Amino acid sequence: MAAAYRDKMAGLHPTLHGPILENLHQQFIAFSVDAGVLRFGEFVTKAGRTSPYFFNAGLFHDGATLGRLADFYARTLLDSGIEFDMLFGPAYKGITLAAATAVALAAHGRNVPFAYNRKEAKDHGEGGTIVGAPLRGRVVIIDDVISAGTSVRESVGMIRAAGGTPAAVLIALDRMERSGKDDALSANSAVQEVSAAYGMPVISIANLNDLLGYISAGGHAELAQYKDAVEAYRQRYGVHQA
Repeated sequence: MAAAYRDKMAGLHPTLHGPILENLHQQFIAFSVDAGVLRFGEFVTKAGRTSPYFFNAGLFHDGATLGRLADFYARTLLDSGIEFDMLFGPAYKGITLAAATAVALAAHGRNVPFAYNRKEAKDHGEGGTIVGAPLRGRVVIIDDVISAGTSVRESVGMIRAAGGTPAAVLIALDRMERSGKDDALSANSAVQEVSAAYGMPVISIANLNDLLGYISAGGHAELAQYKDAVEAYRQRYGVHQA
């Protein structure tokens, strides 16, 4: 990493130092904490679990933070080596994420089209449910997280129906949690199940391992109090993966 970029990151996050600055994943964790998008305490998830942390990408709601978020998406996608021709953003959060990521990719020299869907078909004007570029070639689905995989399933169906090929899913944070109810937990996470079901990779900017690594490295000293709770949550619900 160039010294100028390292100095820029240190200025944005004065609590960061050493190896943390060399890790894009933990840079994203730091950014999310600073933006108040990644929070710690007690939160009830969509699955009904009491989680010691909560990630809400909807709180990236100003131009500066959205621009930085999109750059993380773009850099992660480019670094992944995945071959792709366009982006697709499932309604609603994915719409903004796909559009912003397309802008960020163009800034990195990759100008690709994007599209998104409406929740309800439009019966006037151009009609239909798809807005933007035609769904063609290798399409990357952009979303914030994967919970039950419903959004991915619907997106894959729309892309295939239009003649495109789902190439990958790109999300912000992989919670690395086993799916299912407490008395019948799956051996796999929702992310792993989506990847297996559709035969395509799911790429995340960061995951639970990165979050724990950041806390352990002392990125924000006040977060140390949550380390044991996050570790215990992972022991109960987590899957083990790189």
